[in-house]
Amino acid sequence: MEAVMSWVADSILNRIETAAQNESSPLAALRAVFMTHIQFVFENPGVPRLLLSELQRPGITKPKEQTKSMLTGYKTKLIQILETAIARKELPPELDIKIAVVMFIGSIQGLVMQALIAGDVSLIRRDAAGVFAIYLRGIGNNK
Repeated sequence: MEAVMSWVADSILNRIETAAQNESSPLAALRAVFMTHIQFVFENPGVPRLLLSELQRPGITKPKEQTKSMLTGYKTKLIQILETAIARKELPPELDIKIAVVMFIGSIQGLVMQALIAGDVSLIRRDAAGVFAIYLRGIGNNK
């Protein structure tokens, strides 16, 4: 399980970093990170199932610690992108960045949970663009 979690963490963090670097604006980078995460789950639908089963285990485990570390790295990247978007006036200065990060991750988690419940992982790809558009409006980008 530890080896799997290590692969998951390395894979997702490397993918989102690459996705963000390949974009010219912070909001484009944010969208690329969102869609890259969606694509990762689509390609690896067993990962969320594995994480959910691991999180049900009582106590602190190495895979839980790895997941927490991965999430910290992910949040750090999102904070950097959002701070840059504010500095470039693509987002309002009063944006609560911590809440914007929670909403970003929660939007992906919501898509994943609904797809798993429906037994159709393609739903995450179908709905991702619309969810992201609403997310952007929610954090203050009305374009």
